[in-house]
Amino acid sequence: MQTKLGKKFWISMLIFGLMGQIAWVVENMYFNVFIYKMFHASAADISVMVMASAVTAALTTIIMGAVSDKAGKRKAFMSVGYIIWGISIITFAYIKSVFLTIVMDCVMTYFGSTANDAAYNAWLTDRGDSTNRGKIEGVNSMMPLIAILVVFGGFMSFDLDTHEAWTTIYYIIGIGTALIGAAGWFLIEDAPDLKPVSESLGATLAYSFRPSIAKDNQTLYLALLNFAVFGTSIQVFMPYLLIYYEKTLGMDNYVLIFAPAILLAAVITVFYGRLYDSCGFMKSILPVCAMLAAGYAFLYFTVTTVPVFIGSLLMMAGYLTGMSIFGAMIRDNIPEGRAGQFQGVRIIGQVFVPGLIGPAIGAWILRDAEMIANSDGTTSFLPDRGIWSAAFAVLAVLLITLLLTMKGREKTDRQSIVDCPESERDL
Repeated sequence: MQTKLGKKFWISMLIFGLMGQIAWVVENMYFNVFIYKMFHASAADISVMVMASAVTAALTTIIMGAVSDKAGKRKAFMSVGYIIWGISIITFAYIKSVFLTIVMDCVMTYFGSTANDAAYNAWLTDRGDSTNRGKIEGVNSMMPLIAILVVFGGFMSFDLDTHEAWTTIYYIIGIGTALIGAAGWFLIEDAPDLKPVSESLGATLAYSFRPSIAKDNQTLYLALLNFAVFGTSIQVFMPYLLIYYEKTLGMDNYVLIFAPAILLAAVITVFYGRLYDSCGFMKSILPVCAMLAAGYAFLYFTVTTVPVFIGSLLMMAGYLTGMSIFGAMIRDNIPEGRAGQFQGVRIIGQVFVPGLIGPAIGAWILRDAEMIANSDGTTSFLPDRGIWSAAFAVLAVLLITLLLTMKGREKTDRQSIVDCPESERDL
């Protein structure tokens, strides 16, 4: 029987999901620009910041996901977490160096991962079921795209070469995040059947890392393995993406090119999640790989406006639809009542491994990148198209691992797959 979610759920999901993603977009896409423009950071500096944040996110989600299971609550962690998360964002207005940015990025990530990666994602898992998971993930995976549009549109009115602009930005994002947290006290409803886990906190923390649990949930862990490879491909280029558009391609108006591509990708993502509900994992993830591959190819071989737009559309559509499909597959295979404990292994696949390996590959590719002189006598690097060929190579590895590990593992916890012709249900 399908679970009726209600208006409060969708409102809560939309505002928490969107505000959380806006905060993450600022961190994942603009902290790099911030330290590049304000402190002339190198590719290695950017790589270290992304890796440090990934480690913090993974450790936080492992611990706080288990704590929320132990407490049997999501609402409190989400609301209080968003409030403190917002306050921590404001502190970036007063930072004056790369080193302090990296340190405070880890502090901010702790609160953000507690509120969003651990509590919010466990809450989504609690509230969904096998009849609506793809729909929930389709909407949830659209949030990063909308967040990018909001951030890009808002940032167009700021001169990002001035510290005053960044100060205003951090105050706006920080206050907005904190206000959403306060609203959560009135909007969030924990799942009716959510109960505190009776075992000790140590046992709760260790649960998803036990070999016996991995053996009993092979589909989940194999999906996470493939998710890690997928994310690594994305993280090869993502830390350097906006710098590549603005500095390497010379597109000062890249927002006007990128924003329409993101908008179209958002529409694709909303509808694409339903393909998972009807036809299963492999039938929906392979076209994602094709979209990404085509996007990488366009961006590698072209530098003019229209082809870059097409490449950006294919790349962003592949990225977000992939997040949707992997997210649904992982949630479908998390044991009931253990959502918080499994957010740790989820974040290892989604953030930790990609955040360590992807930026390191990108930094290695850019080790001999062209340097340009800044007006103050310092120099900065220019990302080159090698980031796209490297991302393509990792994507080829993903295709191999998918075919070796996931073929035939279609929605193992469901009794049936609806709306998909019987002849298309198995590869």
